[in-house]
Amino acid sequence: MNILSLFDGISCGRVALERAGIEVDNYYSSEVDEFAIKVSRHNYPDIKQIGNVLNVDGSKLGEIDLLIGGSPCQGFSFAGKQLAFDDPRSKLFFEFVRIMKECKPKYFILENVRMKQEFVDIITEHLGVAPLLINSALVSAQNRYRYYWTNIPNVGVPYDPEAEELLLLDILEMEVEPKYYCTEKMKKIYDGGKYLNPKYTSQGNRVHEIEAKSPTITAGSNGYSSGYICIDEPRKLTPIECERLQTLPDNYTNCGISDTQRYKALGNGWTVDVIAHILRQI
Repeated sequence: MNILSLFDGISCGRVALERAGIEVDNYYSSEVDEFAIKVSRHNYPDIKQIGNVLNVDGSKLGEIDLLIGGSPCQGFSFAGKQLAFDDPRSKLFFEFVRIMKECKPKYFILENVRMKQEFVDIITEHLGVAPLLINSALVSAQNRYRYYWTNIPNVGVPYDPEAEELLLLDILEMEVEPKYYCTEKMKKIYDGGKYLNPKYTSQGNRVHEIEAKSPTITAGSNGYSSGYICIDEPRKLTPIECERLQTLPDNYTNCGISDTQRYKALGNGWTVDVIAHILRQI
C-alpha cells in the first residue's frame, strides 16, 4: 500500500501498519518538527519525508491507498482555550481536507481529541463520516479518549479483555534513574497522595494511582505534564513507560534526543494499538 501521513509526528502510523500486518510500498510523511523526524528516520529510514503540509500537493504523489493524520488539536481540546478553527493550528484540519480531495485515497483515518459537539459536526460534515470515540484504556494502561473519523468499513470499539485489565503498575520499570524523582520542592508539598498547597493541583503536578489506568500523557510546554507516581517517593514516568502507555516498543524514541523532546513527541503521538485495530479492518 502507498501511505500518506500528514502531521506524522514520530510515525506511530507506520508502527500500526506493521502491527496490523499491512505491507507498505511507500510511506510519505509530512512533518515539520525536527525531533519527531529524527525519531521516524531512526526507526524507519525508508520513510519519504515531504515537508510542511502547507506545501504538499496530493495530486503529485501518485496513487495513495491510505491517508492518515492527527491534525493539531490545541484549538479543540477541552484542556485548552477551545478557539477551534480560529486557532491557526486547528485550521490545519482543512489542509487534511484539501489534500484528501487532491489525492483521493481509498481509505482515510483522522484522529483528534474530545471536543465540543459543534466542532465534531464541522469535521464530520467535511469528511462525510461520523467519528468513533475510543478510549486507549481498552488496549493499554492509559485513559486517552480520542475521536477517529474513518471510511474503513466495519470498525468498532476494540475488545481485548487482557489489555483492558492493564494498569499503570503493570508497565512500570523496575529500576529508574535518580533524575526522574521529584525535586525537593515537590517532595515538600507531597503528603501521602495529597498536596498541601492547592496551587499544585494541575495534572502536571498530581501524584496518580498506580493501581489504576494512567491519565492521558500530554505534550506540555516543558515536554512533560502527565503527573507523578509514587511507590516509595514521587517520580515522573520515564520515557520508556510513556512509550508503553502509547503501546510503542521500548526505546522507540531513544535516538539521541533529550527526554524533554521524547515526552513531547509521545504526548503528541497515537496509541498504536488503537490505530492497528482500525487498520485490521482493511
